[in-house]
Amino acid sequence: MSTPDPRDELVEHLPAMRAFAISLTRNGATADDMVQDTVVKAWTNMDKFQEGTNMRAWLFTILRNTYYSSRRKARREVADVDGVHTEALAEKPAHDGRLQMTDFRDAFAQLSDEQREALLLVGASGFSYEDAAEMCGVAIGTIKSRTNRARQRLAELMHLNEDEALELTDEATMSVISASKAASF
Repeated sequence: MSTPDPRDELVEHLPAMRAFAISLTRNGATADDMVQDTVVKAWTNMDKFQEGTNMRAWLFTILRNTYYSSRRKARREVADVDGVHTEALAEKPAHDGRLQMTDFRDAFAQLSDEQREALLLVGASGFSYEDAAEMCGVAIGTIKSRTNRARQRLAELMHLNEDEALELTDEATMSVISASKAASF
């Protein structure tokens, strides 16, 4: 006579395993998931089961360990039902930024020297209009005008609408073209 395959005995213990899992989790769906995980672990590690020992005790040990492992894991996880936290962690693909940066550089190169200078000083370098005007030897209104015209021309060259955002990760570049930043300088 051949010895019975221990895998055949797994099915006999499913109701008891489910009852034990429900007592641990107090949730039927979670208990079913844990029983399934336990069966998969037991099935794949059947070579570690010692014939002649208590299959039920071995399965319950796996189930118990699975439960406590999931509890430890749950403590490290953040509940993010609405996806708000995940969205904050997401990163746009780098190629999008590179393509838009190439478009920005091409458009920026088409600006006049005075407009590029104004944007670099006020937007990218963060100088106030007053400081930029003093450095360039022109009136404050001239720097404001050059900056505003340059921003409008960049948006036009890049085919951006007023309500359309440019997805760049470089804050200095964003400040160069951002009309809302102009008010804060």
